[in-house]
Amino acid sequence: MSTTNQHDLVIIGGGPAGYSAALYAARASLDTLVVEQGMPGGQIATSDMIDNYPGISLCSGSELGQKMQAHAESAGAQSAYGSVQSLVRHEGGFTIKTDLDSFEAKSVIVATGATPRPGNFSGEETFRGRGVSYCATCDGMFYRGKRVFIIGGGNSAVEEALYLSNLADRVEIIVRRDVFRAPRGMVDRLAMKPNITIRYQTSITEVSGATFIGAITFRDNATGEMHVESYDEGSVGIFVAVGQDPATRLVADLVEFGPDGGVLTDEHMGTKTPGLYCAGDVRSKSLRQVVTAAADGAIAATAAYQYIESISA
Repeated sequence: MSTTNQHDLVIIGGGPAGYSAALYAARASLDTLVVEQGMPGGQIATSDMIDNYPGISLCSGSELGQKMQAHAESAGAQSAYGSVQSLVRHEGGFTIKTDLDSFEAKSVIVATGATPRPGNFSGEETFRGRGVSYCATCDGMFYRGKRVFIIGGGNSAVEEALYLSNLADRVEIIVRRDVFRAPRGMVDRLAMKPNITIRYQTSITEVSGATFIGAITFRDNATGEMHVESYDEGSVGIFVAVGQDPATRLVADLVEFGPDGGVLTDEHMGTKTPGLYCAGDVRSKSLRQVVTAAADGAIAATAAYQYIESISA
């Protein structure tokens, strides 16, 4: 869809937060542009199945992303593709420069999401969405009654293990050191779950299989010894729980950050910079899900509309 370079609102990121914001902004008659560097849907586009978005019982991530884009565009939002290189605040608003073009906006919503930190084992990308996952709340239901491994020794790993213990038949936590990084109080809760076991000083170095994971190679970090365990394909899953990195590079000088590295916002998704809003997983927040990102986007768009009205009066 063609665009001009002047807009009321530019939204950086075409995931659930970005296209939710675009829908609400376009319905409020704002000239709205979404800039996305990849497939619509952002991170969810890499998920084979989404089954926890209200009203849609089962849908691929790419399909849901495309539907969100189409809905926002049907309301009048525009889309442009490119990698945003810089975001600059000036007296008249904002300048957004991509590798292909440059745009001006009265207000900006940053919805760049967060990236799960990788487990750094061979086969990780190959089996992503086919046995390798990064979110128990998102994908845990697919492993009901199965065996799962969780990589990590911090708060996230413990929380994922406790959640998955109510779904999976067997949960094994793979801790590369001889102790957890999570607080003792959290770790003590693991002992209350009989189906949770812990492998200390262990790393997963490789996964393999045909369609799904059929074998995992483990390394004993104390001795360096390697061994391979084989499974029926589709019977096991690996959850990488070593943290997420909110994509905040563009706004580093324009916002403040929370302890998780996400952007601090007020309840209207506003930042310390007037006219700049952040929505979705880029924010500092306790739950990063499709539904919370979409809600953030709606709130941010409403606040942006009110801001633009105030400076135009």
